[in-house]
Amino acid sequence: MKLTRADVERVAVLARLRLTEAEVNDLTAQLDAILAYMDKLNEIYTSGVAPFSHATDASNALRADKVTNQPDADALLANAPDRDGTYFKVPKIIE
Repeated sequence: MKLTRADVERVAVLARLRLTEAEVNDLTAQLDAILAYMDKLNEIYTSGVAPFSHATDASNALRADKVTNQPDADALLANAPDRDGTYFKVPKIIE
């Protein structure tokens, strides 16, 4: 598919972009190259290939979800101006 300058200008209007002449020329060439590459990819026979979600056989690389630093209420409330058990005590602001 050959992308024309008019196509780029139309897309720029739809996207509400103000492009200079140089930008229109650059985008025409770049977008045309992208579409030519996509046409080349469409020629590849893929009906016998099973779909996959990763290009490699990656397993779950995340760490285990476990608590490593159990909160200590006394340490957390050590600098609190006033406390009620394991809670901050604040002055009433609503009448």
